[in-house]
Amino acid sequence: MLIIKKYAAIDIGSNAIRLLISNIIEVPGQPTRFKKSSLVRVPIRLGEDVFINNEISPENIIRMQDTMRAFKLLMKSHRVERYKACATSAMREAKNGQEIADLIRETSDIDIDIIEGEEEAAIIAATDLQEYIQLDKTYLYVDVGGGSTEFSIISNAQTIASKSFRIGTIRILKDIVNHEKWLELESWIKSETSKFDKVEVIGSGGNINKIFKISGKAMGKPLTYFYLTSYYNILKSYSYEERITELDLNQDRADVIIPAMQIYLSAMKWSRAKHIYVPKIGLSDGIVKSLYFETVSSKAL
Repeated sequence: MLIIKKYAAIDIGSNAIRLLISNIIEVPGQPTRFKKSSLVRVPIRLGEDVFINNEISPENIIRMQDTMRAFKLLMKSHRVERYKACATSAMREAKNGQEIADLIRETSDIDIDIIEGEEEAAIIAATDLQEYIQLDKTYLYVDVGGGSTEFSIISNAQTIASKSFRIGTIRILKDIVNHEKWLELESWIKSETSKFDKVEVIGSGGNINKIFKISGKAMGKPLTYFYLTSYYNILKSYSYEERITELDLNQDRADVIIPAMQIYLSAMKWSRAKHIYVPKIGLSDGIVKSLYFETVSSKAL
């Protein structure tokens, strides 16, 4: 007998807030399928507030409240059964982060969990990568956000190491990632990947998804280090305005795409990877899968 459940994930990041609604399809004798039903992205840059002023601004508090009320109505319309809302780097560093979470609970009846970087990396690592990876290969999974980047080493289909670094696109744009942080990341990647003869990179995040779409590659085919480097140099040759008017990038993508590529290219260089796979998955997908397997707490709508 066919059973379809609807779960939702809210990802409150440093560069945007996302709502993912997924259908979980159960058929006896077959693997459970996770199928995206709806994805809404609202470009509220909490990181620009927090990484400079250490708190979320009154304007963005209002925008967050409006967004959460809208998300609650969308989940209700979709008949979502259970959901989880996770806030990452910006909210956990904001002086008024918990205060805002409490306010949103009162005004929109949405419970927000402010999670640590290690938990974020673990949830992302729980994402169903089986259809994207080969059992005999080793991968470095890189999920780039506005405030932090989560890394996981996957070998023989098992996650063997995960770590979160406070290196993100908004932080790089605001020039608040010091040289020591880059050295720490380089050391970790080289140490964890040196144990393997060959490593491939898996990239997730809105910026690498956009680059993959522009490349015209078929789903499942990787981008090369050469292609990524070439496109990075092309992007740098355009001004911010030209990336919007001539390259047709959204205004909230046209600036962060360059620091995002810095992180992906660095990860590929330090892991000696020649290819990067882009399966278009991330924290939201990991939340939905974790809800289904009950490895994280959830709320009934």
